[in-house]
Amino acid sequence: MTDEQKKPAQADGGVDKEEITTDAPADTASDAGESKDVVVPDKFKSLVEEIEKMSVLDLAELVKILEDKFGVSAAAPAMMMAGVPVAGDAGAVEEKSEFNVELTSVGDNKIGVIKVVKEITGLGLKDAKDLVDGAPKVIKEAVAKEAAEEMKKKIEEAGGNVTLK
Repeated sequence: MTDEQKKPAQADGGVDKEEITTDAPADTASDAGESKDVVVPDKFKSLVEEIEKMSVLDLAELVKILEDKFGVSAAAPAMMMAGVPVAGDAGAVEEKSEFNVELTSVGDNKIGVIKVVKEITGLGLKDAKDLVDGAPKVIKEAVAKEAAEEMKKKIEEAGGNVTLK
C-alpha cells in the first residue's frame, strides 16, 4: 500500500480493528493536507484489502453488480438530498421543471412496453427488457416536463403504467 500506514486500534467493546491512515494527494482529498483515519473491523479487513487492489473500472463494475443484486442504488441518498428545500427557499414555491420518469408496472403488452423503453432510453434490447422486468424502475432522470409527459404518453399507449416524480 502506498502512502498508507496501518496500526492496530482497539474499538469500543474490545474488538480488534485496524486503523488505516491515508495521506491522499491534495487533488483527491476533500481538505488538502489532511489525512483520513478509518477504523476497519477485523471481519472486513480482507474485503477492504481486496478492494484496495482493484482498479477504478473494476470498482465501478462491482458497484453496478451490487446495485443490481440487492436492488439498491448508491446515488439514492444524493437524490434524496436534492429534493430537500434549502432553508432560505422554504417560503418560495416553485413549479418543478425536471421529472424522473418511473415505470411502475408493465401491463398486458410487455413486448410493446419494452420497445418503447428501448426507443426512449437508447438501450439495447436486453437492457431494455431487464429494465422493464425490474419495474417499478426509473427509466429517465431529470427530464424536462414536456419530454417527461411525452414519454409517459408513449409508455401508457404501449400498455405500461408510469408516474412522474
